[in-house]
Amino acid sequence: MRRRLPAAGLALGIVLTLLAAAPALAAGYRYWSFWDGADGGQWSYATQGPSLSRPADGSVQGFRFAVSKDAAAEAAKPRAAADFEAVCGATAPVEGRKRVALVIDFGVQADAPTGEVVPQQAPRTACAQLAPEATTAEALAAVAKPLRYNSAALLCAISGYPQHGCGEQMAETGAAQASAEPSGSAPGGVPSAGLLVGIAAVAFLAAAGVWQSRRRRR
Repeated sequence: MRRRLPAAGLALGIVLTLLAAAPALAAGYRYWSFWDGADGGQWSYATQGPSLSRPADGSVQGFRFAVSKDAAAEAAKPRAAADFEAVCGATAPVEGRKRVALVIDFGVQADAPTGEVVPQQAPRTACAQLAPEATTAEALAAVAKPLRYNSAALLCAISGYPQHGCGEQMAETGAAQASAEPSGSAPGGVPSAGLLVGIAAVAFLAAAGVWQSRRRRR
């Protein structure tokens, strides 16, 4: 039984190393989330992208820039109510056109990319008048240019914000986690502290195993 202890200790050290070297769990993404206005001024997470959604006359559509989970229950909502009358009440209806209220929340400075400043603190509202078949993306383009999309048609920027980046995955520390970053390395290619601790644990256990083996031979 005693002869198995060094091997077991070494195996445990290897497991600890692998766990320590694993990349940080993602806390969320920095992105523009899309919301549908619901009854009572509430928001519901949109089930379609803005380029596919075709809101009816009297609809309210919301956008929020934040670092949050990509999930309905955990994503950050716009900080203004989904109130059609408050946004479009002063815009007279036109025959053959629809009115869509838009709430655009640029979020807080803490969620802004490095070197960028939130364009405005309070959410922006606008009433778009469009053709009946127009999409939410077209409504947004009518009132909040310039827009920026990536090659996968993901909405990256509204009114030019942010200037760079698009849906970056965020580490638990709040820093963007580079997709090309090797496992167990910190930014810049320096081994992470967790990896160094794991290596030290393996070295210690291996040395202990050798010492115990030599002791039994005496």
